[in-house]
Amino acid sequence: MARSKPTANPQLFAESDALKPLAERMRPRTLDEIVGQQRLLASDAPLRKSIEAGHVHSMVLWGPPGCGKTTLALLLAKYANARFRAISAVLSGIAEVREALAEATANFSQGVRSVLFVDEVHRFNKAQQDAFLPHIEKGTILFVGATTENPSFELNSALLSRCRVHVMDAVSPEAIVQALQRALHDEERGLGAAKLQITDASLALIAQAADGDVRRALTLLEIAADVAHDGAIDDTTLTQVLADRTRRFDKGGEQFYDQISALHKSVRSSDADAALYWCTRMLDGGVDPAYLARRLTRMAIEDIGLADPRALTLALEAWDTFDRLGSPEGELALAEVAVYLAIAAKSNAVYAAFGEVKGLIAETGTLDVPLHLRNAPTKLMKGLGYGKDYQYDHNVEGGVALDQQCLPDALAGREFYQPTDRGLEGKIREKLQGIRSARAAAQKEKNR
Repeated sequence: MARSKPTANPQLFAESDALKPLAERMRPRTLDEIVGQQRLLASDAPLRKSIEAGHVHSMVLWGPPGCGKTTLALLLAKYANARFRAISAVLSGIAEVREALAEATANFSQGVRSVLFVDEVHRFNKAQQDAFLPHIEKGTILFVGATTENPSFELNSALLSRCRVHVMDAVSPEAIVQALQRALHDEERGLGAAKLQITDASLALIAQAADGDVRRALTLLEIAADVAHDGAIDDTTLTQVLADRTRRFDKGGEQFYDQISALHKSVRSSDADAALYWCTRMLDGGVDPAYLARRLTRMAIEDIGLADPRALTLALEAWDTFDRLGSPEGELALAEVAVYLAIAAKSNAVYAAFGEVKGLIAETGTLDVPLHLRNAPTKLMKGLGYGKDYQYDHNVEGGVALDQQCLPDALAGREFYQPTDRGLEGKIREKLQGIRSARAAAQKEKNR
């Protein structure tokens, strides 16, 4: 039977304090007050039903900043009638972890459950993460870890096997507006007593600037309220408050790799608009331009290749241009290359052939160089047959010694590079097919 919703627990939610930031004062006290997480917390969602019934399980909450991870952890403890203890992996060491676990063990012995909330859990090393395992297994703690990073990469498999991972989404601008309106009208915890004047369009601007972060949106609203004239948050005030805002971009984190992946795949798909967008997003988020230039150069090699050799030249020149001009002027050169790479003819033929040859070398080992291709600087080496019967191609009619084998004997006749018919590589393909056909015919004649 589902439990009735509990009343606010004063241990968990203190009375409003004017000294606390607005975002903290407006922290949701019920599941209904959490905005933007309908997938997890809609009235018919399994997690919502489980929480309301008090059947809380150990979990990892994965999501961007300001999406409600800490709030949800607090509410888990509230609905489960459990003690709440929070530690931060950034600030806490193993000593504080042991202290929290000892406290939970004492609570458990008295029949009281404990929710141990570990913020930024991905920052704990393997030994620190392992410390939680026996306590999760025994039920001493209901473990709730919060992370902005992909748990698959950052958390131990042993810890993940004992926890359910719940993905929390960045909050939409529409949902953030709901939180802002609640703060504007709440006279107890919010700004209702100030009777602020602000248009719906201005609220939408704040929500957009928050970039999916409810806490950030409430902070921006509070700043705007502090600098507003006569209680009116006008365009001038918003321009001042929202200046120089930055988008979510975690250098070295999953968002970083997601965005560079999106750029690379947009280039590969010949989507110039998307390539320009992701390139600009990364620059806007503070990516190291040298890293971006290096990846663009890689794309020119891997995905354009010999279909348009100019792509590599342009990528290198853009890199050099940025080094000379710096930011922001040099960023345009990188953007131009991203667009050019997207519209250029594509070929990964050399990339694929290179991988095939590397694998073959690993498989076949050190095959001997044919004697006629070996250098023969000494009399002894000449006597051993080094360089014998070598044909100097420039002295041969047509400039190609068609009956001369250049691969090791064990690989004679193998073809690795299969050029496409796109861009310049179409011409290369035509030329190469002619040479290969003539060489096969010459070899066949030689072996008769």
